[in-house]
Amino acid sequence: MSINLTINNKVITAPDGATILEAAQAAGIEIPTLCHHPDLTDVGACRMCVVSVEGARALQTACTTPAGEGMVVNTMSDAAVASRKFTLEMLLTDHPNECMTCEVAGDCELQDLVYDYQVPWPDHNGKRHQWELDPDPNPFIFIDRNKCIVCGRCIRACNEIQNRDIWSFAYRGFETKLVAGADQLMLDAGCESCGACVAYCPVGALQDKMSLGLGRVNQVEKVRTTCSFCGVGCNFDLNVRNDKITKVTSAQDAPVNGMALCVKGRYGYDFVHHPDRLTRPMVRAKWLDPATVAERVKNGEWAVFTEAQQRRASLTHQRASGNGHSASDHRSPAIPQSAILPDTFVQTDWDTALDTVAGKFTQVKKDYGGDAFAVLASAKCTNEENYIFNKFTRQMLATHSIDHCARL
Repeated sequence: MSINLTINNKVITAPDGATILEAAQAAGIEIPTLCHHPDLTDVGACRMCVVSVEGARALQTACTTPAGEGMVVNTMSDAAVASRKFTLEMLLTDHPNECMTCEVAGDCELQDLVYDYQVPWPDHNGKRHQWELDPDPNPFIFIDRNKCIVCGRCIRACNEIQNRDIWSFAYRGFETKLVAGADQLMLDAGCESCGACVAYCPVGALQDKMSLGLGRVNQVEKVRTTCSFCGVGCNFDLNVRNDKITKVTSAQDAPVNGMALCVKGRYGYDFVHHPDRLTRPMVRAKWLDPATVAERVKNGEWAVFTEAQQRRASLTHQRASGNGHSASDHRSPAIPQSAILPDTFVQTDWDTALDTVAGKFTQVKKDYGGDAFAVLASAKCTNEENYIFNKFTRQMLATHSIDHCARL
């Protein structure tokens, strides 16, 4: 069943039960919001979406007012615009004037609305909040309550999306404060550090701690990808600056997960640039021809590194500075051939490594039969990759001893 109503002198049709905001958005009519998000229940807290409705005694919040048959709405009436400007001015009287250095400048909904409505920064000598910056030791989420606009989106996201119910408002009036649990540390309150609260925050009150200082939204390129940590297939955007991943942001249109991500999906991206990550195959020296090792190490095709050199590379990575730049590779030159022990790992090319593995598999199968093998598949692989792995195990290795890592 549908209804007809008029918004800004335009007759539109909307489904029965839709709010004024939903009807307007479906018709391409913009109504400003701060506390509203399509994933969350509407509470009408920010008062930015107020509109004039013919016959109503006062302005109505478009996000919570049902659209009615024959309703006449004006989203840009003088009263509605004046109310929005006043609301924005009041928010600015207790908001840090830090847009030039703010981490979310260019991606701040409050900043956008202040610009759209041309609200000047108010002269205000009254009381302001001076909350402590980053008061929580949570390694992933940075808290700046001075920028909180008390919209409650983080609270609803934690409750409705993640079902954790960690965030809430404590106290009343000017003393209203965003708190975790009973004004506890986040982890003590049961926080899983999923970052949903950060993803839904419209301002800079909650930020990703790992990405501070590494680039604003206009300085990064967003690359859509699929999370590699499990087989669910969550999509998100990698924020890339200077060929380095600086941040992961949720994607509203992700078909599997929407804005939701777990702690590994949102914050477990630092392995990509870690010096301990293997980007080329490593083969033990005893399985390679010594003359070939000497020749290829000498001409730079292969490389050998001691554990001490690997540790130095890790320390260099940990001490790297921000600003979107990665640490330089300070690995030492390859160690002398005389120092290569049988179990020393040699960094080779893929053909050599795969030939070595194939040769070892063939020899073991010949000597001991297929029952000598046991194989674990990975949840990080696609269904197709695991299917191929299954066929390889049963047909090539001739064993049924295959299991899945998710069962361990």
